[in-house]
Amino acid sequence: MKIVRSKILGEVTQDARFDDWWNSKPIRIPLIGAELNVVFMDFEPEQDESFIEEADSALSNFLKLGDDYKNQISGLIYDHFRDFCSMVGEEDIPDEMKGIDKSEIWKFISPSQIIITRRPYNEPDIFINMTCECKWEKEHGLQLVFKKGKALTRVSDQDGHLTKADAYNIPDSEDELLAKFEE
Repeated sequence: MKIVRSKILGEVTQDARFDDWWNSKPIRIPLIGAELNVVFMDFEPEQDESFIEEADSALSNFLKLGDDYKNQISGLIYDHFRDFCSMVGEEDIPDEMKGIDKSEIWKFISPSQIIITRRPYNEPDIFINMTCECKWEKEHGLQLVFKKGKALTRVSDQDGHLTKADAYNIPDSEDELLAKFEE
């Protein structure tokens, strides 16, 4: 079993099933006030020597996000929930979620893990993907994606894409949240 070292996570161990996945022990995530495992995904140490350093930088940024930021992004997650509601029948909306406002949305989200990976298209930045279960979309869940760990740049179901631009094959400039990202 191979091990790599992260300044923030300590030992990160190669996954037994997938050679390019590396697992950490759980760490506390201030944004949600809970501990989650971190997975380096699509990482091959011999091929990407700067990955761990960039992942540590992104993780350092991400771990600075707390309650204030959580409140700032609640509206974006609520909007995602409302979009879901507009596409399904009234009977598919959980009763306890009918009539909620954005300040209540986090009650219906259960973060499950943190995935740190490099964007495979366009600019190869590091993104942090917090995958979540959510009350309103049990089949596809929810993903909250943070570019370089600094800012939320995607709210969607878990579709395997880090950006809306990649998911819909549109220019980054047409991806509203990604286009707003500032260093």
